[in-house]
Parts: sequence; C-alpha cells; structure tokens
Amino acid sequence: MTAKKKAAYPKIRIKLVLGTAGTTKYQRAVVRGLGLRKRESSVIREMRPEIMGMVRKVGFMLKVEEVSND
Repeated sequence: MTAKKKAAYPKIRIKLVLGTAGTTKYQRAVVRGLGLRKRESSVIREMRPEIMGMVRKVGFMLKVEEVSND
C-alpha cells in the first residue's frame, strides 16, 4: 500500500485582536479550536477549508495574514 500524498496548503498567521469577553459560548469554542487563548496571541495554520470556515465565524475578532512557505 502506498501512502496518500498530502496537498500543500499555504500557511496563514491568525492573531486574536479582540478578547472573548461578551461573546457567545460557540464563538469562544471556535477561538479555542483555532488554538488561541489570550488576546494578542497568534498561531500559524494551513489555509484548509475547515480552518477558513472557523476564521469566517469569528473573523471580526481576528487578524489574518498569509505567511511564506519556507
């Protein structure tokens, strides 16, 4: 059996610019699912459809920028 070849997705940096106070439980869960904890924290993720859907749900709280694939 051969292993499936992974698709190369571009990378994005996601930064939490607003705190989660005053948001719904669902929105807080999405932020935690992205790997963000505190305000001004950032993570680097692949630009996959499931990640982009999460970013769209709480986009008003985030700053997203593309990172070069080194």
